[in-house]
Amino acid sequence: MLSEDELALLEAIRETGSLSRAAARLGKAPSTLSNAARHLEERFDALLFDRRRYRLQLTPAGQLLTNEAARLMADHARLTQRVKQVASGWEDRLSIVTDEILEFELLFPSLRAFDALDSGVQLRLTHEVLGGTWEALREGRADLVVGATNEPPAIPKLRWHELGVMEWVFAVSPRHPLAKVVEPLDADTVAKHRAIVVADSSRTASRGYGTVGGQGRLAVPSMRAKILAQRDGLGVGWVPKHRAQALIAAGQLVEKRVADPREPNTLYVAWRGDSEGRALAWWVEQMRQPRLAKRLIQGLPITA
Repeated sequence: MLSEDELALLEAIRETGSLSRAAARLGKAPSTLSNAARHLEERFDALLFDRRRYRLQLTPAGQLLTNEAARLMADHARLTQRVKQVASGWEDRLSIVTDEILEFELLFPSLRAFDALDSGVQLRLTHEVLGGTWEALREGRADLVVGATNEPPAIPKLRWHELGVMEWVFAVSPRHPLAKVVEPLDADTVAKHRAIVVADSSRTASRGYGTVGGQGRLAVPSMRAKILAQRDGLGVGWVPKHRAQALIAAGQLVEKRVADPREPNTLYVAWRGDSEGRALAWWVEQMRQPRLAKRLIQGLPITA
């Protein structure tokens, strides 16, 4: 591997095309640089400089050496920084998985605040749905999960706290047949109409929620897609109250009372206590902030 002085010599010659100008740039005598250039060629047993022309140039071998040495030095600098980063308690990288029920945009202020720490931690943010969120934590694909639903499962050294409670409303398009049916709607009546569901991303135990036995289903990729599909009369189902309020107020969705209402869901923030670095601790503390938790739970309303 080249030293910083040797790499600087190669770069200076490449950019100036002259030993004298390279020496002036580096603050060294031309004879010193000339000797260093010869030593480099002897060391690699290769012609690195083309001296046949008026302008001194790197040979293809010299160009390759310069490029590769610069890359290796950059890699070495990054590795040194990462080692110092981990030694000071920061993780090398952190994987955060949010349940799809939460809007990713609401985390932008927290992401900017984390960037300001200049920790060097590489973040990976993805989302899962329903059982897939807990599964990501169990299988090690997530260091932190946000917005997981249902009771925390049995995961070794699991730690968690409640993010908040999400309320639901049963909503249909004003053009849907159920819009004109007398309330409260019973299970047999609802079962005659297709439900819109967000597909569970669990690889092992996919489940559906908010449907009744024998009811047809249309699985869609996101809660936003579900709400819009119900607005367009493609099916019926339970949607987060705060996100649907604007559409209900605008008459593009109709809230219907049902005989067996859906209970509110508690959402959880969870992580494994055997790998708590500074980045994980910072994000856990963020999720304990009441204002952020409220924004995540209430979500971004979908407007007409």
